[in-house]
Amino acid sequence: MVLNLTTAIPISLLLLFLLIQSPLASSFLLTVTDDEPSAYEVLQAYNFPVGLLPKGVVKYDLDESTGRFHAYLNGTCSFSLEGSYQLKYRSTISGIISNNKLKDLSGISVKVFFIWLNIVEVIRDDDELDFSVGIASASFPIDNFYECPQCGCGLDCVNGKVSKPRVKSSFASV
Repeated sequence: MVLNLTTAIPISLLLLFLLIQSPLASSFLLTVTDDEPSAYEVLQAYNFPVGLLPKGVVKYDLDESTGRFHAYLNGTCSFSLEGSYQLKYRSTISGIISNNKLKDLSGISVKVFFIWLNIVEVIRDDDELDFSVGIASASFPIDNFYECPQCGCGLDCVNGKVSKPRVKSSFASV
């Protein structure tokens, strides 16, 4: 079969039009144009404050059918809260998200006394966030998480340096 130039151009335009109209192309275009919500907006959609993640999430993936997610930072991130709680985020954070609940978490740990423990679950209970390390949990007022912590200084930053602590919490055994 021989196509001349005048026939090839309309066929190319038709194929391009069909490609743009297909659902696969539409989702590709959404990804390319970056109309996807940020990881922080996804947290809010599940009724969590943005401050559960530190500043600097570079990308994420979410399977909406299962809630399984991965959030990616440029590197590890650590900081102190209240002058005593030390938190550490790995470069990849994963878990399962649903409304008011994060479970099967991996990549976030807290130093309790001299031991690093993995935070495995976060539950929103009205205006409190309950953080579980499996054997114990701690509750914090949700308003402590309206701002994203910054690597190195957490929520107590002034020009990237630690300022006076302001976080309140209550600790309880499970």
